[in-house]
Amino acid sequence: MAATTTIETTKKTNRTIGSYAAIGDSFTEGVGDPGPEGSFVGWADRLAVLLADQRPEGEFRYANLAVRGRLLDQIVAEQVPRAKELAPDLVTFCAGGNDIIRPGSDPDAVAERFEAAVADLAGSVGQVMITTGFDTRGVPVLKHLRGKVATYSAHVRAIADRYDCPVLDLWSLKSVQDRRAWDDDRLHLSPEGHTRVALRAAQVLGLGVPADPDQPWPPQQPRGSVDVTRDNIQWAREHLVPWIGRRLRGESSGDHVEAKRPDLLPL
Repeated sequence: MAATTTIETTKKTNRTIGSYAAIGDSFTEGVGDPGPEGSFVGWADRLAVLLADQRPEGEFRYANLAVRGRLLDQIVAEQVPRAKELAPDLVTFCAGGNDIIRPGSDPDAVAERFEAAVADLAGSVGQVMITTGFDTRGVPVLKHLRGKVATYSAHVRAIADRYDCPVLDLWSLKSVQDRRAWDDDRLHLSPEGHTRVALRAAQVLGLGVPADPDQPWPPQQPRGSVDVTRDNIQWAREHLVPWIGRRLRGESSGDHVEAKRPDLLPL
C-alpha cells in the first residue's frame, strides 16, 4: 500500500510541477556548494534537476531569485513580486534566518511578516513550499539562538497548516547535524549537506529519490583536542572575524550581488 501511494503522489507531482522558482537568501542561492566560474549550485538547483528528470526533456523551467545576505523584508520587496510575475507551479520560500540571528530580533514579529508574504504568494502561484530552521545546537555561532529558531520554526509549521503549504522540515533532518554537512564557515551547508536537503525536499513533494537524505555518515576517526582547537582558531580568523566586521560596518555579503537565474529557463 505504501509503495502504491508513493507512485500515485509522484505521478501527481510530475503532472503539476512544470516550473519552479526559488526565493530566499544564501541558503537557497547555494552558498557553500561551489559551481563553475565562481557560481554556486545548492539544494534548490539540485531539487530543480530532480523535478526536471520527471518531465519530458525541455518541458521543465526553473528560476532562482535568491541572493545571499538578504533579510526577510528585502526578499519580500525584491523577490516575491518577481515570483508572482513568473507564476510558476512551485515556489520554495525560505527566509527569516538572517533576521533571527540579529541581536534583539523577535521571531514572532518576523513570522508575522513571513505569513503576510506567504498569503500574498499563495494566491498567485501553484504551490508554496516553506522551510523551517535547522536545529542549531551543534553550530558554534548559532547554538545560543536555538530557542529563537525553534520558535520561528513552530510559526512556520502553523503557517503551513493555514495555507496548505508543504513543509521542508530541516529541524528534523538529523543528517545535517553532522559537521560534514557544513561548509568551513560553519554557517552554510557543504555540497553534501545541500544534496541531502534537496533529497528531503523532493521527498516532501512526493518524488522517489535515489538516496535516503538521512542515511548515516561513514564513521570517522576521533579528533584530538589539539586538532579541534587549531580548527576553531583558524575558523575564527578566516570566517568569524570577517563576519562580525561586516555586521559592524552595516555591510552584507550580498551587496552588489544579483540573482543567478532571474528568469524561468529550461534545464
